[in-house]
Amino acid sequence: MKKQRCYIYTRVSTAMQVDGFSLDAQKEKLKKYADYQDRVVVREFSDEGKSGKNVDGRPQFKEMLELIEAGTDDIDYVLVFKLSRFGRNAADVL
Repeated sequence: MKKQRCYIYTRVSTAMQVDGFSLDAQKEKLKKYADYQDRVVVREFSDEGKSGKNVDGRPQFKEMLELIEAGTDDIDYVLVFKLSRFGRNAADVL
């Protein structure tokens, strides 16, 4: 059976880093989860100190969306530490 493929997306605001949700902490937890679920992490994307209100100003997020739309890596999932890391406005990111 083919392993499911995923991207990891992490994002922090300055306040989140203080609260212990650093990019490294998010990545570590997501990699462990992917391993536990037997998924292959194809690429990692991170935006540091960026707002989740919209995609403007989040270059890694934009790049990830472009790759998904193009079907470049044939991924099945995008793993995020919290839904708020993906974005705060669902209409903007879907």
